[in-house]
Amino acid sequence: MSQGEFLITHTQGRKIIECRNLWKIFGKRPAEALKAAQAANVCKHEVLERFGCVIGVADASFTVREQEVFCIMGLSGSGKSTIVRHINRLIEPTAGLVIVSGQDVMSLTDRALRELRARKIGMVFQHVALWPHKSIAQNVSFPMEIQGKDMATAAGAAEEALSRVGLSGWGQRYPDELSGGMQQRVGLARAMAADPEILLMDEPFSALDPLIRRDLQNEFLRLSRETLKTTVFITHDLEEAMRIGHRIAVMKDGRIEQIGTPEDIVLRPETDYVARFVSSISTLKFLTALEILRQGEVAGDMPIRGPRTPLPELLAVLTAGASHVVIQDGDGVLGRVGAAEVISALQTDLKRG
Repeated sequence: MSQGEFLITHTQGRKIIECRNLWKIFGKRPAEALKAAQAANVCKHEVLERFGCVIGVADASFTVREQEVFCIMGLSGSGKSTIVRHINRLIEPTAGLVIVSGQDVMSLTDRALRELRARKIGMVFQHVALWPHKSIAQNVSFPMEIQGKDMATAAGAAEEALSRVGLSGWGQRYPDELSGGMQQRVGLARAMAADPEILLMDEPFSALDPLIRRDLQNEFLRLSRETLKTTVFITHDLEEAMRIGHRIAVMKDGRIEQIGTPEDIVLRPETDYVARFVSSISTLKFLTALEILRQGEVAGDMPIRGPRTPLPELLAVLTAGASHVVIQDGDGVLGRVGAAEVISALQTDLKRG
């Protein structure tokens, strides 16, 4: 399912994760630093100078809906990994709320928190941290052991999870017999074996070679379509976020600069920082008929497409012989796209680069 199709279908979907005005300040005077940051909008560097504290997350709010892949991206130190660790309460917030499936995570007892982590949330880290003395199957079945499942059930689920990530038959091997990419697949299998509702993925592919990273991105996209998990995916790689996410949150210095679809982020940046961040990305694969159409009357019996038709498809129709493409939705004709509109889009992208 494309980003656009997902948003049309799931905009009103069930809220699975909510972060409301989340703050995390590290240091010995977090209450003073928080008060100053909230009252006077004191920046990260000033908080460090005045209070000796570091702002990890500053007033972050977002919602992740059922089956959505929500990417949080930014450079090192932007706060993206700090945010994701609040969702399963590996980190306690300085202020704000984290709600998972209607539960206030910060109000959970230790027992309820363990239950949340064991049954509802699976996590994949950049460094997969497999137990070297356990077989691959034993590593993958561990979450189900925590749940109290019997050995046969756990083993069957582990084998199914390994099969899903392309490692069927590798269960009796040990981690040192696997490549880095294969170990990362094991980490993904381990997170999915207990069939959690939510996946938290903290830069899971960033340490891998480009070709292996691309393969695992493809694997993740396939699994995401099959299993329909709600996923928060952390990355510093803009192209990875664009490729994987239904929506993206761009972070800088602990703050969320913008949240939007890949098309929104590239075509409609809301801050100078986001505009600079995406300046190297070609707009062409994100443009749709709606962004480039010419309004007005249309003439003749011409091909008809919807407003979210991507530019490459429009170009294919035009090169097949049509003088223009009629763009319409349920309310009627919106306009037309011809060679002039496509050429203008190409020229704008070239100038942008």
